[in-house]
Amino acid sequence: MTATRTGRVSGTRTVVIYLSLVVLPAAAATALLIAVGGGRGRAMSIAATVHPYARLFLAIALIVVVCKAVGTLVAKVGQPAVVGEIAAGILLGPTLLSSVSPAARQWLIPDPTLAQLQVLAQIGVVLFVFLAGLELDVARLRGRGRLALVVSHVSIAAPFLLGVLLAVAAFARFSPPGVGFLPFALFLGVALSITALPVLARILLDLGMYHQRIGALVMTCALVDDVTAWILLALVVAVATASSVLGVLVTIVLTAAFAGVLWALRPALGRLLGADGGAGGRGALHLVLVGVLVAATCTEWIGVHAIFGAFLFGLALPRESVVAKRVTSMIGGVTKTLLLPLFFAISGLSTDLRLLGIDGSLWGWCVLVVAVAVLGKFGGAVLSARAMGAPARTAGQIGALMNCRGLTELVVLDVGRQLGILSPALFAILVLMTLVTTAMAVPLVKLFRRGEQRDALDIHLGQPGC
Repeated sequence: MTATRTGRVSGTRTVVIYLSLVVLPAAAATALLIAVGGGRGRAMSIAATVHPYARLFLAIALIVVVCKAVGTLVAKVGQPAVVGEIAAGILLGPTLLSSVSPAARQWLIPDPTLAQLQVLAQIGVVLFVFLAGLELDVARLRGRGRLALVVSHVSIAAPFLLGVLLAVAAFARFSPPGVGFLPFALFLGVALSITALPVLARILLDLGMYHQRIGALVMTCALVDDVTAWILLALVVAVATASSVLGVLVTIVLTAAFAGVLWALRPALGRLLGADGGAGGRGALHLVLVGVLVAATCTEWIGVHAIFGAFLFGLALPRESVVAKRVTSMIGGVTKTLLLPLFFAISGLSTDLRLLGIDGSLWGWCVLVVAVAVLGKFGGAVLSARAMGAPARTAGQIGALMNCRGLTELVVLDVGRQLGILSPALFAILVLMTLVTTAMAVPLVKLFRRGEQRDALDIHLGQPGC
């Protein structure tokens, strides 16, 4: 039957056309490839089974699932999910997976894939630090009083001093070859001074304390800590990478000039990002993302690491603008659920807790580092809060919250690892310290809050007429 006026073709004719124009050319091409390609076909099929992109996607899926599973598990016992995610990264590394089956670790996360994951992880860290700067409310620093000022500064000064003192004892044991005492001591001081602002905000929200007076106080103190810690870290990187005193000064001057330029552009950025979500808004959104990468590139060239440029760019943007909120919602989820787990995995793959088991003395160093970290941060915050007249249990809550280090600490430690300031053993000890001090926060706060409620009840029952 021929085609009708409406253009329809009979079934038989369709089959003939398909066989002639599709099946026969495909069969001919296959026969030609087999004849000419010979035995190379098998090698090609084997190569296809180990395709690097397939391995990369499999590794990403594994990491995200493990981090989510362990994070959910620890959240059920009242811990912030980041504690489980850090632990998951350690489990995927030499500490567990490589110990149980080195072949399985190499098959799941082979070395070529690991290099690809490191690039993605660094992008995640840059975006995370940018979001941390964007979400910081600098207005919190106004009108918070003397208590916030003293607690925040003591929470930096005390652990920094103890970190430098610890470096005096640890330098001979843990400093890598070629690393001088000054960058080693400065870095250890900064590492013990960190408070994880994003994790702290999450804890306060979970405990219903974010909008209370103590929540505002602690967030203010942590904000000062965060800004100070990034500045100190920039100084440490400048000292570690510059070849002379003049080089350090040039790096500091260039960093200050870059920060000044960004701050001077803040009003213009505010006008640019104040637009609604039209075409201009979409253009501004792309401009923000490009700005993050350009700022990160500038500070990397200056010599103070890419994350510092991303943080400064986040601080310079008006956080209440429409585009800033859209950026947070769009890249925040991808960064926290996809890219940061890759960073946890990379940190875990660089953390070999088996090193601590080889030499029993290293566990003694581990206990010492944790004790010094807690004494400096928790002890310094409690002491300063009490000295400024805060009740004992309120001071205890402030100290417990300020002692939370979380993901921000891992970012700082990763910088030290990349610069070669931290030996593998010291890196493992400091990662373990991060895990312990972050896990301490919620139980200690709940303990002090229960005691606070008991004190209030005792006072109430002791009043006349009750």
